[in-house]
Amino acid sequence: MNHYDVLGIGRKARPADIKRAYKRLARKHHPDLNPGDRPAEERFKQIAEAYSVLGDTQKRRAYDRGLDTPAASRAAPSAAPGETSGFESAFDPAHAGAFSVFVSEFFGGGAHEADFRTASRRGDDVTRTISIGFFEALQGLSTHIEIDSESACTRCGGAGRVPAATRRSCPDCAGTGRISRIPGPLRLSTICHRCEGEGALRWDGCGACAGTGILTRRERVEVRIPPGVDDGSRVRVHGKGRAGRNGGPSGDLFLITQVEAHPFFRRIGDNIHCTVPITVSEAALGSRIDVPTIDGRARIRIPPGTETGQKFRLRGKGAPSLRGSARGDQYVETRIVTPRPGNDRARRLLEELGTLETGDDLRRGLPG
Repeated sequence: MNHYDVLGIGRKARPADIKRAYKRLARKHHPDLNPGDRPAEERFKQIAEAYSVLGDTQKRRAYDRGLDTPAASRAAPSAAPGETSGFESAFDPAHAGAFSVFVSEFFGGGAHEADFRTASRRGDDVTRTISIGFFEALQGLSTHIEIDSESACTRCGGAGRVPAATRRSCPDCAGTGRISRIPGPLRLSTICHRCEGEGALRWDGCGACAGTGILTRRERVEVRIPPGVDDGSRVRVHGKGRAGRNGGPSGDLFLITQVEAHPFFRRIGDNIHCTVPITVSEAALGSRIDVPTIDGRARIRIPPGTETGQKFRLRGKGAPSLRGSARGDQYVETRIVTPRPGNDRARRLLEELGTLETGDDLRRGLPG
């Protein structure tokens, strides 16, 4: 397979096309993104070698002449005495500066790793659940909860380390400041995390926080649950998350509400639903009845001829909305309760009613 096939381009490809193909394939097959994958590592070597030739105008011209000659002379251009090939120099520590630009651009390596260790960073947010009652969710409440509160270590300022009394050689990189990530001919190295590329250790772990940069203590905090929260609502408690590092602010604590079910009311969004039983005479003749709401009793009118399952709306009797001052509505669904004759007089009245009803007319048009 020739170099053009390795990069997946034609022989008339422009330099920009060659560079674009190389970056795309190098990112895909880079060993750091494919740890332990030997075929990917070999493929990456082929890609780098192809680009070291085709990315250089003179080497590409010589390589093209070789493709046009008999097979015996189709060898890749060799380096002059004392000269290192482009593929080898790309990974040579002496030329690591040029290649580190590529690594830094695509993989965030290089000096940025050391900067990340000392940069001020905000603490992570923390999420936990809190169970509240049905009416507590509607009315809101203030309560206390216990949390494992974190704060930056006062001795090290949240860095997890303090200046060492004496500087000593870094054991991880043997004083070189860099660590080889891939052994063998592919000599890719990265900055040593332990000494941050200096080759010597000038920091010791902080004894006050065991090197974590964080001090933890049990704390009782007051939280306010606003009116109108529903099951799964998020309530933020500012600054009660994980501690920041190197002077960064703390994260936030998010409380996820779990609202207990109510035996009578059902909440759907900002609306409250309930089912109220009515008698046959109330449904047939109409009536005014008192029904429960989350604010107390309210009177509604049942019109004559009301059916089971019919719904009536009470405006503004629903749950408070978290998105504004408006409230939802309450929907009252009727359920007609069939009477059971408890004495002879009730039975006679029902029998008399039965002689007036026309059940056959109700069932007219049914199939069968």
